[in-house]
Amino acid sequence: MRVTQAMSERTHYPAGVPCWVDTLQPNPEAAKQFYGDVFGWEFIAPGQMPGTPPGKYFVAQLRGHDVAGIASQPEGVPASTAWNTHIAVDSVDATCAKILSTGGTVLVAPFDARPAGRMAVVSDPAGAVFCIWEANDRRGAQLVNEPSAWAMNVLTTRDSEGAKRFYGEVFGWRTDTVEAGGTPITLWRLPGYVGGEPQQPVPRDVVAVMVPPNASTKHLPPHWSVDFWIDDVDRAAATAAKLGANLIEPPRDTPGFRTCVLADPQGAIFSLSQLTAFQ
Repeated sequence: MRVTQAMSERTHYPAGVPCWVDTLQPNPEAAKQFYGDVFGWEFIAPGQMPGTPPGKYFVAQLRGHDVAGIASQPEGVPASTAWNTHIAVDSVDATCAKILSTGGTVLVAPFDARPAGRMAVVSDPAGAVFCIWEANDRRGAQLVNEPSAWAMNVLTTRDSEGAKRFYGEVFGWRTDTVEAGGTPITLWRLPGYVGGEPQQPVPRDVVAVMVPPNASTKHLPPHWSVDFWIDDVDRAAATAAKLGANLIEPPRDTPGFRTCVLADPQGAIFSLSQLTAFQ
């Protein structure tokens, strides 16, 4: 099912709502080719990496709308190829202070990424890493919740109660827990927020979800990951595998979706979901 263009477009993200996703790659040119082939993304002329490290930052577009970023792995930073979640805030500096007082860690202190905005890299008390973003010229993804665009952010952690306290105090998130295929899934909800799509299978104030580790993630530390919607998950998984991706979880049916989990050829893990509830 393809949602309409108007519902998928975004021009603003309130504080406490994930607003952008990107991945730092040792070979960003190769990553561009891979994701372009899987999602049909096009890329605008590269800009410089935010801050001062050398490197390039490529913005992926779908139908002329910004959907994600692919960047060079900064020199001197330990290799940790992943998809990064950025959460909108009113003030990066004030949010960092709150994160520290709530038991989190500031891994990269606030810095300006002119003229786009200001950001910091942080982690929750269990060690799950994410970014906070104070927007200036760049608000975030301009297209979400449609095939080949980003749709959801997922926190995988064993310390669900600690996470509820931390994210509740820092961002004002509240929780509901539902069962899906025998797995408890915590819905992160931001009171007063109206996002998503009218026909989605979860409330529209849901900004992210939390799950416990499963067989394929039990060896990983707590982490945030990114889910993209896709028209045909089986076809996309086959294409990605041919291009060198590792199929961590093959396509399977879950309530409302058909999903799979992959690691791209340079190791960044992401998931694909085909919305089936309304087909």
